[in-house]
Amino acid sequence: MALHKKFMSHAIRLSITKMVEGKGGPFGAVVVKNGKIIAEGFNKVTSTNDPSAHAEVVAIRNACKKLKSFQLTGCEIYTSCEPCPMCLGAIYWARPDRVYFANTREDAANIGFDDQFIYEEINRSIQKRKFKMKQFMRKEAMRAFDLWKKKGDKVGY
Repeated sequence: MALHKKFMSHAIRLSITKMVEGKGGPFGAVVVKNGKIIAEGFNKVTSTNDPSAHAEVVAIRNACKKLKSFQLTGCEIYTSCEPCPMCLGAIYWARPDRVYFANTREDAANIGFDDQFIYEEINRSIQKRKFKMKQFMRKEAMRAFDLWKKKGDKVGY
């Protein structure tokens, strides 16, 4: 339990120090492998003008770069807050063994980071979503999928 507290404390410390420094929102994350922090991330949305630069995504990018892998098998992620839908998607794609979080999404909503509308949008049909979406040129785009399906040296993920 002492190591878990150490890693979570590091994520929380990042969330505080980087927010106070004006780097972004109050979120921090670390990726741990074999009992050691191999990468960290903090929210950089406003300092980089990148809406995808959430703490978990930044930490995942840094860890994958360090490991030279697109998966985090054998790793754990410690994050100062329950992952938003985007971060949760990135976590699923990265495939760590476990995720630990401190604050809840309700806690985040109480300070203005309310992701509930995204959870609701995901469950709506495409026609009923806030952002209008229209499918077209499927036949042309299917060529890439057909080529992928036949590709002998593809690396699946």
